[in-house]
Amino acid sequence: MAAITEHPERLLTTSVLVIGTGGAGLRVSIELAQRGIEVLAVGKRRKHDAHTTLAAGGINAALGTMDPEDSWQQHAADTLRESYYLANPEIVETVAKNAAQGIQDLVDWGMPFAREADGRISQRFFGAHKYRRTCYAGDYTGLEIQRTLMRRADEVGVPVVDTIYITRILVADGAVFGAYGFDIVTGQPVRINADAVVLAAGGHTRIWRYTSSRRDENTGDSFRLAALAGGKIRDAELVQFHPSGILEPDDAAGTLVSEAARGEGGVLRNSLGERFMEKYDPERMELSTRDRVALANYTEIAEGRGTEKGGVYLDLSHLPRETILEKLPRVYRTLIDLQMLDVTEQPIEIAPTAHYSMGGVWVRPDDHGTGVDGLYAIGEASSGLHGANRLGGNSLIELLVYGRITGEVTAEYVKQKVDVHRDPAVVAEARAEIEGFLGGEGLEVPRRLQRELRNIMTEHAGVVRTEEGLREGLEKLGRLEERAKNVTAHPDIAGFDDLAHAFDLLGSLLAARATLECALERRETRGCHNRADFPQQDPEMKGNMVWSPTEGVVFEQLPDAPESFAALANEGISDAVEGKLVE
Repeated sequence: MAAITEHPERLLTTSVLVIGTGGAGLRVSIELAQRGIEVLAVGKRRKHDAHTTLAAGGINAALGTMDPEDSWQQHAADTLRESYYLANPEIVETVAKNAAQGIQDLVDWGMPFAREADGRISQRFFGAHKYRRTCYAGDYTGLEIQRTLMRRADEVGVPVVDTIYITRILVADGAVFGAYGFDIVTGQPVRINADAVVLAAGGHTRIWRYTSSRRDENTGDSFRLAALAGGKIRDAELVQFHPSGILEPDDAAGTLVSEAARGEGGVLRNSLGERFMEKYDPERMELSTRDRVALANYTEIAEGRGTEKGGVYLDLSHLPRETILEKLPRVYRTLIDLQMLDVTEQPIEIAPTAHYSMGGVWVRPDDHGTGVDGLYAIGEASSGLHGANRLGGNSLIELLVYGRITGEVTAEYVKQKVDVHRDPAVVAEARAEIEGFLGGEGLEVPRRLQRELRNIMTEHAGVVRTEEGLREGLEKLGRLEERAKNVTAHPDIAGFDDLAHAFDLLGSLLAARATLECALERRETRGCHNRADFPQQDPEMKGNMVWSPTEGVVFEQLPDAPESFAALANEGISDAVEGKLVE
């Protein structure tokens, strides 16, 4: 315990605490600062390297710069249809209606969008969109948005501390009064008094073996922080698996091979050399939707036609070398760097990889409040927009729209708050939790248990699920939860990363339980959720699985979509892939 008590507890005070320094956290912080509210943004990884920077494809808004007939109603309809009707219609309407304002905010702050010769913002097709509505900045859209938001946050004086790991949100009498955590570098315990907290700490895709998330992100922190504060989790079972993640090296397993590789003519083959997409979608072949290609890859592997390492092949070697170097430079460079593999000569071994948490913390449609007084959630940490399949380009616009709205609402909330109850017993409990890891004598190591958890989730809650597999996964998870009680963190001269890993494990265990229990209750196949024992979509399950540690899973019926876009959603759109990006 001595390691953490070398530094006295640090006390910080702010009106609003924002947990997460990616795009969502920065956008809400900017809004608060612009409204004269004292705000502090904290995160556990460097703000210039937040997960937002990995988003390549683009950001949606029905601007009509390329297709004047586009409208917010059509954007909403495409979103609802692609969600397999599990998206909350009010959240869908809010995002679609306010998307143009989100783009304008970025333009005002210097975002270098691609533009046409006459100055209009360029917009391109993504799969499942009726019109061209995806704005972009090359294939580095997320990186440019993060840079733009960091620059704006600096201009309006948002303090950002990106070395603080928040372990608990502090709640008394049903209302937030701050948060507790520690500095990852020094181990110094940090208590933050705040009248409101906005949770923007990402999703839970790191709990699978193959994932597009890096080592210390999307470990389920948001799920745990919200659930322990009294919030609920919605749609934990609805996770988007990207079809093409690499299998090695081990510490980079799941890193994406861009769908542009298939868009430019890449071919999928099994270990027998067969071009297998002919069996699954003979019209669109490799240009089919993410969920279909991921399921096809999974099926080939599961039925014994995969590679020895458990993948399939994505082959670009038939394409001209110049085409690959010009159109797919990132793919070429990544494979050289990670595997010394020349994709102009050799196929890439890939498998489905957990890519995006479409579920997250339960939030109200109007303000993204969680039901806990003073606690809000936005970005991938929240839920309600994506349902059972995410429309490509929607995740970035969601964080801009609700970053602004939630910032506005939170500003009013703290202005009107006159009485805050801070409970010393709640603070003491949070402090004791950290000290318990550092002063323990248990022999379990967090990293090893994280690996075992990822194996459990991959085996029992991957692309295809069954009741038997999910129940077996829950049994294994129970044993892992018991072992986690004997975890001890061992800080060293490099810092307190091991303590962070211990809390990552706690978040991952809770997120895994929510996912398995919700997947068990969703006895149907819908979008990303494939139940081999329930292969059909069940109209009675057009609603959300809502989970909490105390109540387990409760089914929540969805309201009907307004006629303004429900009829458009039911019309459907062409499946033709010509001229469209793959998802």
